[in-house]
Amino acid sequence: MTTGASTPSSAARPPRSRLRTFLPLGIAAWLVLEIWLLTVVAGASSGLTVFLLLLAGFVLGAVVIKRAGRRAFQNLSQAVQQGTAPASGGGSGLMMLGGLLLMIPGLISDAAGLLLLIPPVQQALGRYAERTVERKLRKAAPGTLGDAFQQARIHRPDGKVVQGEVIRDEPGGDTPQGPRPPLTH
Repeated sequence: MTTGASTPSSAARPPRSRLRTFLPLGIAAWLVLEIWLLTVVAGASSGLTVFLLLLAGFVLGAVVIKRAGRRAFQNLSQAVQQGTAPASGGGSGLMMLGGLLLMIPGLISDAAGLLLLIPPVQQALGRYAERTVERKLRKAAPGTLGDAFQQARIHRPDGKVVQGEVIRDEPGGDTPQGPRPPLTH
């Protein structure tokens, strides 16, 4: 479906970021490495051993995700009952990521998932992520997504929420207007 907008020429496009350039290559390399490692382990032992390793990783990952989700829900409900903010640094997010990596078939992802289950690693990664987010929010220019996150973090002391709706005061009332301009992105 076309919107009638002209397609920008390749000269007008901004350059691709490093992440958009190298992320697909990194994922492809990771998949090839995972498959190669699984065939090496299957050749050294047996296919049944590899299957049991993958099954054990899946089950362990599901248990870890369930436990981390339960812990996060308990922290949230306790904070709501006490009227305070939920405690950050519980590591539930990193535990869930570790469980997800355990559930993904592959030995490298299993090793990374097990590494994320170690509390000192969780604490170090949590501090690093917090510093990175804070630094990105400080550098955010007005009107960007980072600015929106910064605005969302502002807490009103009275906690009031004003609900309403937007009503356009346009001349002509309810008469239909001409065709709308195409959406641009």
